[in-house]
Amino acid sequence: MTDSPSPTPQLDLRSEITCPHCGHRKVEEMPTDACQFFYACDSCGAVLRPKAGDCCVFCSYGSVPCPPVQLERQGAGAGGCCR
Repeated sequence: MTDSPSPTPQLDLRSEITCPHCGHRKVEEMPTDACQFFYACDSCGAVLRPKAGDCCVFCSYGSVPCPPVQLERQGAGAGGCCR
């Protein structure tokens, strides 16, 4: 009997950020090597920061959480993001 390799985690690296101030939406590419703490809305210019308890703007305002959180939810992460 041979052990099959564990499946490679699938990451979605694009997330649609929605500005809570004006409702503007934009799909952005998420970094895989760092958390994004600030995001400037292209429409109203508001600078978004993570909500309390979130590690980055993608986890707070994106349609998809950041890659480290995705990995953690799949059971393949090292436990959290940039905390």
